[in-house]
Amino acid sequence: PGPLVLEVWAVGYERTRESFELSSNGIQGLRLTLQPVDSELKEVVVSGTLKAVSRADSPIPVELYSSTFLRKNNGPSLMEALGNIGGIRTQNNCNICSTGDIHINGMEGAYTLVLIDGMPMVSSLGSVYGLFGIPKSLIDRVEIVRGPASALYGSESMGGLINVITKRPDKAPRFSVDWSGNTWLENQLDVGGTFRVSKSWDVLTGIHHYGFNQPIDRNHDGFTDLTQQSRYSVFQKWQMKRPSSRLFTLSGRYLYENRWGGDVRWTNEDRGKETFYGESIYTHRIEFLGAYQLPIRELIQLQWSFVDHLQDSYYGTTPFMGRQRVGFVQMTWDKKVEHWDGLLGLANRYTYYDDNTIVTSMADCPMINAPSRFHLPGLFAQTEWIKHKEFRALGGVRLDYHSVHGPIVTPRLAVKWKPSDQHIVRFNAGSGFRVINVFSEDHAALTGARRVVVADNLLPERSINTSLDYQWTKSWQGDRRLSINGNLFYTHFLNRIVPDYMTDANTLIYDNLNGYATNKGFHLSADGMLGCRWKFNASMTLSDQTLHEHQEGQWVSSRPLLSERFSGAWTVTYAFKQIPISIDYTGNVVGPMLLPTLGPLDPRPTASPWWSIQNIQITYKPTNRWEFFVGVKNLLNWTPAKNLPFLIARPNDPFDKQVEFDAQGRPVPNSDNPYGLTFDPTYAYAPNQGIRMLIGLRYQWM
Repeated sequence: PGPLVLEVWAVGYERTRESFELSSNGIQGLRLTLQPVDSELKEVVVSGTLKAVSRADSPIPVELYSSTFLRKNNGPSLMEALGNIGGIRTQNNCNICSTGDIHINGMEGAYTLVLIDGMPMVSSLGSVYGLFGIPKSLIDRVEIVRGPASALYGSESMGGLINVITKRPDKAPRFSVDWSGNTWLENQLDVGGTFRVSKSWDVLTGIHHYGFNQPIDRNHDGFTDLTQQSRYSVFQKWQMKRPSSRLFTLSGRYLYENRWGGDVRWTNEDRGKETFYGESIYTHRIEFLGAYQLPIRELIQLQWSFVDHLQDSYYGTTPFMGRQRVGFVQMTWDKKVEHWDGLLGLANRYTYYDDNTIVTSMADCPMINAPSRFHLPGLFAQTEWIKHKEFRALGGVRLDYHSVHGPIVTPRLAVKWKPSDQHIVRFNAGSGFRVINVFSEDHAALTGARRVVVADNLLPERSINTSLDYQWTKSWQGDRRLSINGNLFYTHFLNRIVPDYMTDANTLIYDNLNGYATNKGFHLSADGMLGCRWKFNASMTLSDQTLHEHQEGQWVSSRPLLSERFSGAWTVTYAFKQIPISIDYTGNVVGPMLLPTLGPLDPRPTASPWWSIQNIQITYKPTNRWEFFVGVKNLLNWTPAKNLPFLIARPNDPFDKQVEFDAQGRPVPNSDNPYGLTFDPTYAYAPNQGIRMLIGLRYQWM
């Protein structure tokens, strides 16, 4: 008996405290009312400012997607799950080996920086295949920032960044299993667990396997529709408990993948031979990363990462042996003084790259191998004015010194105005840069179908970016919420690298654009909850990419290949009231984009049609530990080969033995080759996999 305080909290509601008196007669008339809040805006994000801040307070707009959202579209890789986010499109770059990258707001994948726990782990050579090996069962959330982030993250973040944040060992389930399979006989298995090594150390371990070994040819061109793959990945994350909750984590991952695509008759004995055409890639990848907060009063943190990526591959008879090592170290000092919140950082990135192509040979003596080595040290600083709750302003600048290109300066400015709890306005401006690595630009550079020509003295790309973001949020009737977000963006590029497919059907030419390029558009999204049963997320993006080139005394404008002007995505969830079953309907729609044809006689359309991938998934969760799900992927059974005379050019003659060439090396039309084509698999823009049934289960023990 006596005065007590009762505190109640629940996901999606404000914490509520109520004082009351307990007597021998019990409690009389005590009532607590929980006030709903936008729980997503209360989430802490780190990608926009390199420090923990709530989404509502961040002057940089950051989108957050939980692991629950990613499971609504279950697939063999993170790539597929990200495809249902508005303005995010997963691009298929090859009809044979199924490589891919991620486009943000219509910009090519080479402009997207992918981070793991804030470290630049997937870039350059690794971006071609590395995105497929991230175990989804270990992902806590994904944060997305649209637009250049070079002022904080340096090179390769001109279009935006995707930060994949893994689970904390002390918060992850003690044991978990995630298995799925489908009627194409794909199988995926993730097994994870945590254990305590000592009073100070917790360890998270995850094992991932994906297997698909069924040569399927539904479009009857003699080539596999989906690449055969065997992928294994082992991940471990150590976390130490330290005084004052100071951070110390160590993580490592090993990835091995064996993938091949091509003629359905191909076997491993045909690797590198002219018997049957196949593209065979062996990948070995080792990653290490860590973070350590110094044991002093000041908030100073050290972060580091190292990646060793080895690729052993054959594209037909053309070998490609590449190796890339990237070492990264960064130290940040987070300091608050009265109304100012500052961040100061030092960083350095070392990149080693070697392969067996002309890219790493000496210019004056092509027979001598000369691996690329460069350092990219940087100093960055930002400060944020936080005196008023309604208004925040952030300014920052970064100075990098490239060992080849010299000093590069990238400033940024961000302003947030919050006139009320329902309205948030953000304005962002800044610049970005990107140091070119040809083999992350376009997968056509890796295929044996084209010869690669690299122009002398390629300059780093530069960009100037502005964006205006408005967010409106409304909650009513206790369990209804609607959030609408609109974003206007504009980016101006200098030294844009443009791959030239059209000058020569057998050659791919990389050079700086003699002019400038622009990317402008509008992104609109809506996220809401209608009672306890309905949840939805829908978005659309309009973008216009234009290349402005100075030719023969006049300006000529054109549209880059493989860039869509419209894309949309949606996720709709319904949860039944009496039974623990939910239904997720997900999908996307993409507008036409220009495609790389092989000349004026090529009968294939120069632009793609409107296309859409839609899925449905039913999940049954009888207990907090078990989940069972079934679904259908690609409900419309849409594939790019439909209504086309062929998808891959001349699959019957992959080594061009029956192609006649003129004195300039151009193919000559004849009775056997009426369109004057050569073998080429680069007419790709979407997945070739048709409709399929999905089944799976999840188990977790907390």
